[in-house]
Amino acid sequence: MRRWWTAIAAGAAAALALTGCGAPGGVDRDLADDWPALPKAAAFLPDAGTCHVTIQDVGYLSGYNPVDCTASHRAETLYVGTLTGPDAERSTPPRAGSAGMRAARAQCDTQASKAVGADWRSGRLAVGVVFPSALAWGGGARWFRCDASEVTSLDDGSVTSRTASLRGALAAGSPLAFGCFNPKLVKDDIQQMRPVACTAKHHAEFVGVYQFPDISYAEFKRTSLRAHKACRGLIAKYVKVPNNGDLQYRAGTIIYHPFEAEWRNGERGVQCFLWLSDRTLTRSLRGAGSKGLPVR
Repeated sequence: MRRWWTAIAAGAAAALALTGCGAPGGVDRDLADDWPALPKAAAFLPDAGTCHVTIQDVGYLSGYNPVDCTASHRAETLYVGTLTGPDAERSTPPRAGSAGMRAARAQCDTQASKAVGADWRSGRLAVGVVFPSALAWGGGARWFRCDASEVTSLDDGSVTSRTASLRGALAAGSPLAFGCFNPKLVKDDIQQMRPVACTAKHHAEFVGVYQFPDISYAEFKRTSLRAHKACRGLIAKYVKVPNNGDLQYRAGTIIYHPFEAEWRNGERGVQCFLWLSDRTLTRSLRGAGSKGLPVR
């Protein structure tokens, strides 16, 4: 076959020599200009609405193996954002506590809450920010993922497997939404918040999330009474009683706040609970008014 091809090529060359130096019709003698331009390489971008068998702290491409959300999974990407401005000009992905991390965290808090139907902190959920790897960042990737997971309880942040999407998961009546509890106390410390139906005997009820001002964690710890006072305001709104000096004689407060590492990353959501140590409830106090929560 090779010898045949050589003979044909030689014959073609001889034929061209007999026709002189002119180019055949439609040939412009430029061998480069007729090649189409190569398409620009598309950078990898993760998809929102995908679920993942494992939880990623860093978005390595090698670990990106999304599954359908009806399959068993431990995390769901609810939103994919893009970091811009000075934070995107750094040579490495944002570090813990950096302005870039806080900016991404704020977007994730907003978008995750929108996706689940309520402030994500008002239920058994955890939300994390996932940036691309250092190698991908060096190649121009500036995306971040907002991944949400279901956790075991208010006290235990262990992630549980799911076989359904978290979108709309905190709608009214959701089993993931916080409701009523029986606190387990050791001296003055809350050791556990045991969830119960609000029609069962209980002593505490979730009333909302207070977004604390942007202060240092050390200052927050020094002035934790500010958080209790803010939670009393949420109790007043939730129960529909006056927010005045008598409120402290109507109910006590229990707060759950972010850990220091979460606080440094911009997480400021304080979870607020009304607490009645000397009275047993068998109904929710939402909208109960002064009759439901009298001054004692």
